[in-house]
Amino acid sequence: MSALQFLKLGGSLITDKALPSTTRPEVIKRLAEEIAEAKAEDPDMRLVLGHGSGSFGHSAADKYGTRKGIKTPGDWLGFTEVWLQASALNRLVVENLHAAGLPAVAFPPSASALGEDGQVASWEMAPIENALENGLLPVVYGDVVFDSVRGGTIFSTEDLFTHLALHLKPGRVLLAGIEEGVWADYPACTQLIETLTPHTLAEVAPALAGSMATDVTGGMETKVRQMLSLVERLPDLEVFIFSGQHPLAVKKALLGERLGTLISS
Repeated sequence: MSALQFLKLGGSLITDKALPSTTRPEVIKRLAEEIAEAKAEDPDMRLVLGHGSGSFGHSAADKYGTRKGIKTPGDWLGFTEVWLQASALNRLVVENLHAAGLPAVAFPPSASALGEDGQVASWEMAPIENALENGLLPVVYGDVVFDSVRGGTIFSTEDLFTHLALHLKPGRVLLAGIEEGVWADYPACTQLIETLTPHTLAEVAPALAGSMATDVTGGMETKVRQMLSLVERLPDLEVFIFSGQHPLAVKKALLGERLGTLISS
């Protein structure tokens, strides 16, 4: 049986983050087809798919400050708006996966996960495990969640992957965005870091930066630090940050090719 893999389709990849609620339909279609082609070549492939909310959830979340917490009735209205936007994008992604012949089933975090001051406090794993055992494709995504301290907040796909990884123990986490990987000289972007470990983080920390468009969950720096923390806890895990903009890149990554920046212990 193939080792379990996690794949995230970044919000910057599947939406135009500079324009509210604007998808990149041709990209979503291509990515769904690449995942289907990879699974056809490796029928035993086990995969959990995640995607960001991009210009759907992030615009509303930034307007209402949802990530920081819920305090007023207006904040709760904002919470529902972020939920609506995130779920609308998820529906589009899942429809494309089905059109490509993939047995995708969405698992909205808002319906099943609970937070405690921005951290995942609980999340029932059995449904996702059952989906994997029966050859289905579980799909999670950046979403609002109820939080015992903040009232409500937002979990990014990386937040969700971190919690899932500690329970499901994937061999690889693939984060497909628009950047080629982690740059040593951002924003000049001429020197790509091939391998990044907790021991080498200090060398590149000054170059790490948040994403240029609105991203309420922190951008590249937060992503890198989360994944470095995860590989410290799961030493056998490999994380790849790479660009999904190139045709066949996602397919190649799923089939084992090394792309972009490797984060490992």
